[in-house]
Amino acid sequence: MTSPPSSPVLPHAVRVAGTVFAAVLGGLLLLAIIAAAWVGVRGFLAYGHLRDAQTTAALARDQLTDPATAADAIAEIADDTSAARGLTTDPVWSAAEHLPWVGPQLAAVSTMTAAVDDVAGSALTPLVEVAGSFDVDSLRPQDGRIDLTPFTEIQDAAAAGTAELVDAADTVSAIDRDPLVTPVRTAVRELSALLAETRDGAGAVARATALLPAMLGADGPRTYLLLFQNNAEWRSLGGITGAVAAIRTDGGALSLQAQASSSDFPRYDDAVLPLDEEVLGIYGTRPGRYIQNVTQVPDFALSGALAQEMWERETGETVDGVIAVDPVALSYLLEATGPVTLPTGDELTADNAVDLLLNEVYFRYEVPAEQDAFFAAAAAAVFEAVAGGGADPAALLSALTRAGDEHRLLLWSDHEEDQELLADTTLAGGLPGTDDDTARFGVFLNDGTGSKMDYYVTADTTVGWDTCMVDDAGDAQGEATLGVTITNTAPGADSLPRYITGGGGFGVPAGTARTVGYLYLPEGWDLVDAEIDGDVGFGGGTHDGRRVLTFELDLESGEQASVFVTARPSEPGAPTVEAVSTPRIGEGTRVVATCPPA
Repeated sequence: MTSPPSSPVLPHAVRVAGTVFAAVLGGLLLLAIIAAAWVGVRGFLAYGHLRDAQTTAALARDQLTDPATAADAIAEIADDTSAARGLTTDPVWSAAEHLPWVGPQLAAVSTMTAAVDDVAGSALTPLVEVAGSFDVDSLRPQDGRIDLTPFTEIQDAAAAGTAELVDAADTVSAIDRDPLVTPVRTAVRELSALLAETRDGAGAVARATALLPAMLGADGPRTYLLLFQNNAEWRSLGGITGAVAAIRTDGGALSLQAQASSSDFPRYDDAVLPLDEEVLGIYGTRPGRYIQNVTQVPDFALSGALAQEMWERETGETVDGVIAVDPVALSYLLEATGPVTLPTGDELTADNAVDLLLNEVYFRYEVPAEQDAFFAAAAAAVFEAVAGGGADPAALLSALTRAGDEHRLLLWSDHEEDQELLADTTLAGGLPGTDDDTARFGVFLNDGTGSKMDYYVTADTTVGWDTCMVDDAGDAQGEATLGVTITNTAPGADSLPRYITGGGGFGVPAGTARTVGYLYLPEGWDLVDAEIDGDVGFGGGTHDGRRVLTFELDLESGEQASVFVTARPSEPGAPTVEAVSTPRIGEGTRVVATCPPA
């Protein structure tokens, strides 16, 4: 008798179907294993190329001022990024990007790799190539004229490189970070920040090459009104306008056309231009009635338009733009020019310019007109040294960059195309803006004493997160506090000239410093709390979507007071908070705090 089978016998058709299914399943599993191995190996190789590119960039970073070295380094980096891009864009990798969980990780890697390759190959390479033919010494004026050819020669490359960087930054920024694992999410965030920084740097070059030829009269003569801000008497953007000058540019040539004192301008019965209701509610009409107050509103586009109108009313001439500098910026320029001799016989240097112009002059001269004349002579001497080719070009560029970064050099153009290029730069002197990465407070201080007491007043500004947490998308939520501590370090009033103390002429006792402050919250932020020393409170309003708190402090010699404002974003946003403040003597204009990742 035959033993029964150990297991049931399936019908033939079912057995065939099962065999086929098993074979197919086995094949799919094998393909999946092969694909995973393929993706893994190629990912590892791509990582190696990107690591090599990073190493090359780090080693070459300090040598990129040499065009030849930079060209070799960028070429090597481009070879590695191109190889990495090829390894992460093949059909197997692309197919794997559609898989659950692992797909978004692979898609993010390939997107980042392509962006880096575009930057290395299409953006940086042409910039380095044109830089090789650019000699910074060619910027030195010859016979009072700057050769504009170097700027025009690199315009196209700078514009193209910036466009590539903008595209790369936007592409990486658009990556959905929610499904990403922490290492990939971190890489996206770091690369996004790096590309944004690189984009901004290249954008500055592109704007400069587009702006400077036109501003220097490449297309015909232009005239600019130069405002000299006095930091010893604060205004939001620096200080009162103490002196002005008209500068003419024509085909690269610069010439000083006219000079005037603020005392040459009248007190206008009403604002020379219409001011919107928000500005009127916070500042009144003063910015539009006094040349000394045109920088009271922390928006240099408004300041420039007001100054242009006032100059036209008094001279009949319409200027093409307005530039503002302060004595601290002049001291930076003196580092490039070296000392200059004034008509008085004084030697103005980088070391003594600030003290001489903002304090010592008031001990030397009692008559305001003589003070203004001394200030104007100093400004003219520095201008002549720069225009005459007496400055080291590299040092001059460094000085101008530093002054711009510290908001001590501001520019407004009446030419729409130029103003568009200036927008969103530190040179534009606009209201503090908030973006995906940084939320900005504004700390804008003004003298209310009618004096030059702010030479002795300090304003220590702090900003930081009290509580914060960064979500998986890289957005922060919490509360941040802005602090401003103001100190009057002046000696007794008896030891100071009346012109410095104000002599009580504006209702403030001699030796007391009155500070009027305007604190701007970031866009999209809500006020949580506000505290101030003493029996004083806050006023305020809104300005272009920003909550503004105003205060007034009277401090006698040796006194100190603090203001604290706590706020929070209405919804998760930028992980970094920054406070931008009025440029002062010997103090920084920005403080930053970043919320760490959760």
